[in-house]
Amino acid sequence: MPTSLAFYRDLLGFKVVQQAPPGDRCDWAWLARDGAELMLNTMFEADARPPAPDGARVVAHGDTGLFIGAPDVDAMYEYLRACKVRVEPPVVRPYGMKQLYLRDPDGYGICFQWRVAEPGTAPTGGPAMSLGSAGATEGTPAVS
Repeated sequence: MPTSLAFYRDLLGFKVVQQAPPGDRCDWAWLARDGAELMLNTMFEADARPPAPDGARVVAHGDTGLFIGAPDVDAMYEYLRACKVRVEPPVVRPYGMKQLYLRDPDGYGICFQWRVAEPGTAPTGGPAMSLGSAGATEGTPAVS
């Protein structure tokens, strides 16, 4: 859990709403950011947790992903690179989404994406959660 909290809380700017037990070695944590909520939960309670993650389970996370709206995908890419996160440059898909893929510390896929504007129109998409707005981590780009 400490590694996941460092990623979602410290890097992406989510705030801990509640967790049990308190602290970075909790069994679960409820996180929130600009109206978006995320629950992190360990597979095992502390007294039954193995000393290291099961590699086979981590590999199996490859088919699960979280898609997060990011009005400026390029800024998110630059921010993540500056934070030394391994990430490939964003690409525009044939269905009109600019997408940036990476893996969280547990191997789950994350895609920051935003619809690419048609020529002469404004970008479209859902409401944005700004990772640089009040209560956010200073200097991080917007997401939703």
